Amino acid sequence: MNGSASRRPDAPFEVVTMGRVGVDVYPEQTGVGLDAVRSFGKFLGGSPTNVAVAAARHGRRTAVVTRTGDDPFGTFVHRALRGFGVDDRYVAPVAGMPTPVTFCEIHPPDDFPLYFYGRDPSAPDLRVRADELDLDAIAAADVFWVTVTGLCQEPSRTATLEALRARDGRGITVIDLDYRPMFWSSREEARRWVAQALPHATVAAGNLDEWETAVGVRDPRAAAKAGRDAGVDLAVVKQGPEGVLAVDGTGAVQVPPVPVEVVNGLGAGDAFGGALCHGLLSGWDTERVMRFANAAGAIVASRLSCSDAMPTSAEVEAKLGETAHVG
Repeated sequence: MNGSASRRPDAPFEVVTMGRVGVDVYPEQTGVGLDAVRSFGKFLGGSPTNVAVAAARHGRRTAVVTRTGDDPFGTFVHRALRGFGVDDRYVAPVAGMPTPVTFCEIHPPDDFPLYFYGRDPSAPDLRVRADELDLDAIAAADVFWVTVTGLCQEPSRTATLEALRARDGRGITVIDLDYRPMFWSSREEARRWVAQALPHATVAAGNLDEWETAVGVRDPRAAAKAGRDAGVDLAVVKQGPEGVLAVDGTGAVQVPPVPVEVVNGLGAGDAFGGALCHGLLSGWDTERVMRFANAAGAIVASRLSCSDAMPTSAEVEAKLGETAHVG
């Protein structure tokens, strides 16, 4: 049974995410281009949606705020969310727009090109308006998670900033730095809007490229300091083979990556995000949170899909146990 089932229907959500959703279409043959692929699998996708799924796998009561097309893929999104135990009450269709579809190629260990369809010039999840938001539910959530992509276009930009303001210092507010160049005219434009969002967050997380976009510096410790100077309590810098650097008011923690044979690295960051939410809500110290999140990301990197691959807490703890035994 999903952990959310034990909570009252009217109880505040533990995790609410807001932003991108779509359908991921992944090849069942790896190491070849899309032109040579013979068959595909269909999965729920979109980074903040995957984070909500990942948090639900850890027993957290979650919801996602997003939009789909009024089409069969939109129906699939609702069915998939419910199947994963994610509340879909804040997911609605946008007339005249298709649910986005994302294809990828899989060339392990580190080449996973993405091809977005139904996102140009806009997408349903970028049509969320501020006056449609349940700001009371957003304010009451223990964790609220947004992405930089949500700032790339109106009306989503205003809605995202309004949602962040509604938090007013409550709980844990996470900004996934999630910079996707195809959604922006320049890094400078993205940096300008991130600068408006960061003061409302308690946590910011991203890789080195995303931190450079957000704060203008690429050195991990300098980037974390810039994030802390902007107002976040916890700055999380993902460094690939160098592991993860986390800086909070108690100092800096660096944890190494968890070795796995990579199948598809695309969902690892979302698994990390859901595990990050779970660890923060559990009140763990920063090092334990980072090790747990790292292991969750590694598990998903070793699997084909994203949302379907999100691990349970027991699976993550087992992976940590294996790693400790090998060490």
